[in-house]
Amino acid sequence: MASLRHGFEEAEDLQDIRFVVDTIPTLAWSARPDGSAEFHNQRWLDYTGLSAKQALGSGWQAAIHPDDRPRILETFRGALQAAKPYEVEGRFRRVDGEFRWFLFRGSPLRDRSGKVAKWYGTNTDLEERKRAEDGLRKSEAYLAEAQRLARTGSWAYSPAAEKGIYWSEEMLRIFGLDPQRSNLPDREEFLRLVHPDDRDRFNEGIDEAFREKADFVLDYRIVLTDGTVKHIHGIGHPVLDEAGDIIQYVGTDVDVTERKRAEEKLRRSEADLLEAQRLTRTCSWRHEILSAKVTVSPEGLAMYGIEPGEDASSVDFYFQRMHPEDRPAVERAYAAAMLGKTDFEAAFRLVLPDGTIKNTRSIGHPILDERGEVVEFVGASIDVTEHHRARADLEKAFEEIKRLRDQLQDENVVLREQIEEAFMFEEIVGTSAALQGVLSRLMKVAPTDSTVLISGETGTGKELIARAIHKRSRRSQRAFVSVNCAALAPTLISSELFGHEKGAFTGAMQRRLGRFELANGGTIFLDEIGELPLDTQVALLRVLQEREFERVGGTQPIKIDVRIIAATNRDLEAAVADGTFRPDLYYRLNVFPIQVPPLRERQDDVLTLLEYFVHRYAQRMGKHFDKIDRRTVKLLRSYPWPGNIRELQNVVERSVIVSSDDVFCVDEAWLSRDSRPVGLPPEPVSTDAAEDTRRERKIIEDALAASRGRVSGAHGAATRLRLPPSTLENRIKKLGIRKSRFKLG
Repeated sequence: MASLRHGFEEAEDLQDIRFVVDTIPTLAWSARPDGSAEFHNQRWLDYTGLSAKQALGSGWQAAIHPDDRPRILETFRGALQAAKPYEVEGRFRRVDGEFRWFLFRGSPLRDRSGKVAKWYGTNTDLEERKRAEDGLRKSEAYLAEAQRLARTGSWAYSPAAEKGIYWSEEMLRIFGLDPQRSNLPDREEFLRLVHPDDRDRFNEGIDEAFREKADFVLDYRIVLTDGTVKHIHGIGHPVLDEAGDIIQYVGTDVDVTERKRAEEKLRRSEADLLEAQRLTRTCSWRHEILSAKVTVSPEGLAMYGIEPGEDASSVDFYFQRMHPEDRPAVERAYAAAMLGKTDFEAAFRLVLPDGTIKNTRSIGHPILDERGEVVEFVGASIDVTEHHRARADLEKAFEEIKRLRDQLQDENVVLREQIEEAFMFEEIVGTSAALQGVLSRLMKVAPTDSTVLISGETGTGKELIARAIHKRSRRSQRAFVSVNCAALAPTLISSELFGHEKGAFTGAMQRRLGRFELANGGTIFLDEIGELPLDTQVALLRVLQEREFERVGGTQPIKIDVRIIAATNRDLEAAVADGTFRPDLYYRLNVFPIQVPPLRERQDDVLTLLEYFVHRYAQRMGKHFDKIDRRTVKLLRSYPWPGNIRELQNVVERSVIVSSDDVFCVDEAWLSRDSRPVGLPPEPVSTDAAEDTRRERKIIEDALAASRGRVSGAHGAATRLRLPPSTLENRIKKLGIRKSRFKLG
């Protein structure tokens, strides 16, 4: 208390001073020049709960929050060294242990020599102010976040100074300005941001509001420094003084760019919808149940013949436009949909005031409220008049097409049969699993240029397979050259395949192109490849390896681009083992092997082939068979067909010739005599078969007599019998008929 005694002599004075210090509404203290505490008033001690002794020296520091203590002490020491007043904020502990924010202030007292004699100070409670400041900061943060999310900026503007006096951060951000800038844009700078097309209108609106001291609402565009265009919705309100003069304008600017884009998109969508309704002759409608009001889209005005100013807001108006025969059913259907809260659909005719009749189809859907009650129906009506007309025209067209189809049916059948006959040797008939396997491999290899080796018994259709491969290849538009190697003389086979030069051998009077040159760019089919002599095999091997050859008697190699397909009925592997076929040539040919099954392994195809050949030869010979004898079918399906399809074809052709009624049948004796494997004893020819042979001979001889022994030509016997000349020649040779004796007749 020594410090309190200075300047006071009486004890009563000291007591009064002590009372004043202890009762003042603040926490007071004093300290020595070195900063050690020597006195704390009673309020200080009561607040902290420390005793006067505990608080002396540095004991007072225990009431300071540990996190704030280093900073406060650093400030205090700096003040001691500088001998200057200080103040610092920190948290101070109350007697109940709660820390509250305080303002710590201290000031030095100097003696007459200017030295610090004492330090006096106070601790002032700032908790409420801190809370208010924190609440204000949160409020400002919430406001800033709300403005950011709403893309809304706030501002204040001084008309007198013609410059902004406040812009929120979001306001600066909307206008593309630095949120940290200190100087706000004046009117001139702001106008430079306004779109040139909107600038005059914006100025006029602002000036008018200033003159009338009124609110303003303006929609305008701004152009940022990077060229971005934004749409702004601005609102301003004047703040007036007591005299009614403008102090400032406050307001908000909202970035409505996204909304404008959405509105524009919606306008385009609505325009597209209206155009789509116009093009499709569709209108949308709405029926409000409570008000009983009906509205339709613009297309509905034309559809229902609604004139300008005409009241078309009731349901009855639309029912009255319906055809009298259709109206009751539509009214019942609509009432049932409303009662059942279900979709509505009806087709009806409209009768417009000018008498025009339109076919219409309408659909509707109920909209329910939260109680499940119908509040309105929405739907669409479609003008299907053109559809009805088109359907009627289409039905007429179908009737005409049917008539023409019936009229041309016979011609189409004949044409199809002619095409089938013309391409008989290029088509493969059958659906058996064995044949389908061959066709599957055929389809895989056809598009390539790989060499194919087709093996199978005589008469199985190996050439048909080769032609099918060619037709489905990239070479189908080029030549397909077929060579039967077994039919060529050994001395001439090289000349046939590779050609020869003039004078290459006796009789070579001129250069002749070989089959390989004729097939250049296309496909060459070497049938019975196993019959080639060994020297020719060497030349063929060169073609396969080098894609070149030399003509017989020539010295210059000839390059060719040809695909080779070979076929054989021999076992080439056995021929290689016997030394009659070169192994290197075999491996060159056997790139993609295809094994054609014999007819005995295609029993499911026998009936199909039988019908095909019967139909073909019957048409050629002008005959017609209503059916095929069941016994014949059973016989042919059980027969092993050693001659395969060729044998079946010959048997059918022969049977067509001799059959005299409308039932096709085959004599079993023919199979036994002509077609079964060699070594089996022939069965005696039946009397019926002999009679058929005599009848066939008689028919052919009569035709030869009428044609004076000629087979071919327009007036030949083949034309009279409607047979191919080659087929008739075979039959003449088979029956031993001499044509020469008819030339004199």
